[in-house]
Order: sequence, then structure tokens, then C-alpha cells
Amino acid sequence: MSLREEINKEKIPSHVAIIMDGNGRWASKRGFSRVRGHEMGVDAVRQSSEAATELGIKYLTLYAFSTENWNRPKFEIDALMKLLVRSVNKERKTFMENNIRLLAIGNLKSLPAKSLTELMKAIDDTSQNTGLNLVLALSYGSRWEIVEAVRNIAQQVAGGFLKPEDISAGNISSALTTASIPDPELLIRTSGEYRVSNFLLWQIAYSELYFTPTLWPDFSKEEFYKAILDYQRRERRFGFTSEQIHKTKKRLFN
Repeated sequence: MSLREEINKEKIPSHVAIIMDGNGRWASKRGFSRVRGHEMGVDAVRQSSEAATELGIKYLTLYAFSTENWNRPKFEIDALMKLLVRSVNKERKTFMENNIRLLAIGNLKSLPAKSLTELMKAIDDTSQNTGLNLVLALSYGSRWEIVEAVRNIAQQVAGGFLKPEDISAGNISSALTTASIPDPELLIRTSGEYRVSNFLLWQIAYSELYFTPTLWPDFSKEEFYKAILDYQRRERRFGFTSEQIHKTKKRLFN
């Protein structure tokens, strides 16, 4: 029996974010090149996207390439960019057939011209789809994003459009690249690492964190379901006590 049958359809998170880690170690264990590991990771992207679609999750954000990844060897960066173009082209038909809308966040202008062109074409082609929003974080870093947001707000203050005392958490959220996307309820990281690696630092303030030793190329639908089940066993309190949460629920449903 699939773990999917154990999932409570009434407690599905609307937004799941994933730090896809372990491609290199997966390849090294098998005597392959790191590039081969990245290639095999594409299937895990498909598995996760399909699982999210089946469960009715509205947003799935994948940490595909960080601002720090530009420091990797040039041959690996070039291979990753080529893989991005190839994958986007290959999956475009799948996106349309499954009503998936493709989005991207990050410093997209820093991507190679061909990669950016193909990415934007896929985003445009799927813009009317109403199912899963698949968000690729490319050339993304949360510190970069927050710095950009602060600059934007500073310009508003300098221009007289906003008073310093009126700056709120809402202003900051609205200035981020995720302004139109709800914060994730669940953050998954694969490969056994226990850190968030400069990913959605503002947005995951109240996210549930799930760490698995599974390397990304081995992350299947069943692994995705495990994470959702673990999430459903938790009590999300947002700073309140369990007693307060239970009283509120009782008031709502009685």
C-alpha cells in the first residue's frame, strides 16, 4: 500500500519548498561524474512535481541553483545551465498536459542568455495553467533577496512614498521575489544535511523543517509522501500554546 493512502487530504500544505541536495554524493558513490548526478536529479524533480500535483499542493519551490553555486567549477556550471535548458524544453509538454504553471525566483538576469530565454518562454507558455505552481529558485540567495528588498524600500523612503516609521513586515514581504507566493508550510532538505543554506530565510520563519538522509536522485514519490505525513503529525502553534490552539479549534468547530 502506498503511503499516499495514509495522507489526510484535509491537512495538505499549500506550499512545500525543497532544498535538493546530494546529487554529487550520489554520483561519487557510483563512480560517476557530478554532472551525471545532476542529470539523475531531474527524475526526482518529476517525481516530486507529480506527487505534489496528485495531493493538490498549490506551490512547490525547488532550490535549483544558488548564488553561491556560481563559485563551482566552470564545467559544472556550464553543464547545469545546459541541463536547465534541456529539462525545460523536455518537460514543457508535461507542464501543459498536467496544468502546471512554471515560475522562477532569483537573480535571473545573471543566467546565460540561452538559459534565460528558454526559461522565460516556458514561463510564458504555462502562464494560464491553474494547477501546481512549480517555482524554480535559480541564481537565488535569501541574503541577496533581502538586500534587494531593503534597497527597494530605501528608495521608496527617499522618494517620499513611505515613512520609516510605517515600514512593516508586510512591506518587506511585498518587496521580496516571492511577493505573490505564500510562505511555505513545509521545508524539505535531502542528503542528511541539517541547514537551510541561505534559502527563503524570511519566508520559512514558521515553516516545519523536514530533513532526510535520502540523496536527491533517490527522492521518490514515497519519500515525498513520508515528508507530508511527518508534517501532518506536527502541531503548528505560531508562538501560541497547545492549549490556546485547542481552544481556538473548539470555538471554530462548535
